[in-house]
Amino acid sequence: MEKRPKILIVDDEDKNLRLMEALLIPLGYEVIMANDGEEAIEKVQETSPDVILLDIMMPKMDGFEVARRLKEEEDTSIIPIVMVTALREVDDRVKSLEAGADDFLTKPVDKTELKARVQSLLKVKAYNDHMRDYQKELEAEVAKRTEQVRRALEKEKGASLDTIYRLSRAAEYKDEDTGAHILRMSNYSTVVARKMGLNESVVESILYAAPMHDIGKIGTPDRILLKPGKLDLDECEIMKQHATIGGKILEGADAGFIKLAEVIALTHHEKWDGSGYPLGLKGPKIPLAGRITAIADVFDALTSKRPYKEPFSLEKSYGIIREGRGSHFDPEVADAFFAVENEILSIKAKYKDEQESLLVQLVGKQVST
Repeated sequence: MEKRPKILIVDDEDKNLRLMEALLIPLGYEVIMANDGEEAIEKVQETSPDVILLDIMMPKMDGFEVARRLKEEEDTSIIPIVMVTALREVDDRVKSLEAGADDFLTKPVDKTELKARVQSLLKVKAYNDHMRDYQKELEAEVAKRTEQVRRALEKEKGASLDTIYRLSRAAEYKDEDTGAHILRMSNYSTVVARKMGLNESVVESILYAAPMHDIGKIGTPDRILLKPGKLDLDECEIMKQHATIGGKILEGADAGFIKLAEVIALTHHEKWDGSGYPLGLKGPKIPLAGRITAIADVFDALTSKRPYKEPFSLEKSYGIIREGRGSHFDPEVADAFFAVENEILSIKAKYKDEQESLLVQLVGKQVST
């Protein structure tokens, strides 16, 4: 059975309501009636009519105010309103339009004119309903597609991060007991960066870039990289070249995080007092990403086993970091590092060298650490 259009008639005089009802029911409409403005607003909320025939001159709340309130609400603004009045002044019609009226009928109402006005506005209402439903469907589809894109992007980013870690491990593969070094130091770097107030896009870029800090070790001879004892001066100079080599390997990239990785590879051995390498940069001339990864890299080196040393205790490692505040390390970076000590220890515990399934755990976990 086809649904009949609903017409709300609002008038404070019962005879006018009955007259309009008698004219509309034979035309196949469902008629709803209200005796004043307040009741009209209640009926609109209850029944959601397709057209409103609204008298202007009513006690309590006149037709102007009723129209204004209905047009202000999103759910009722698309319902066509016909002002039914004996008023013929232009000012009254202008006031009706300003209140949101869509059309006018003059009392006494002519049956033919009433039929034409209502039919015309029902078409307007049907179009408005169609556009509203279409907009909702469109918004739902956009939301659905956006979520699909977001998930695909997260999957792609996870795969990219997995690839970065795998390739970065290749540079350090011969260096015993460093399997989780890149995981720890990159995550240390992100929590320090976040503590320093960097926005999440920058923090994420550091997460992607920091693992490549030692990519230049690919060019370091095994006899130096794996030497169990202290390096001599010539060997130290050769080892230091890995920073420059890393910068050259990564230079010229289009991707933002690769550009950042170039900066980190080149500057993570610079020192706050200017005594670092390879450029001898000092203080704020050292890029912030380099200053952050420097403290993360040193802390992990101190607390990890290397071919030339056993791991230092946390107490000793923290002491060395504190001693380096203002000389080796940017004081603000050092302060941020100690401010996130609990997170640092959590990361250290999470990524242990003996774990065999580290890379399986990567996707989707590093950013939230």
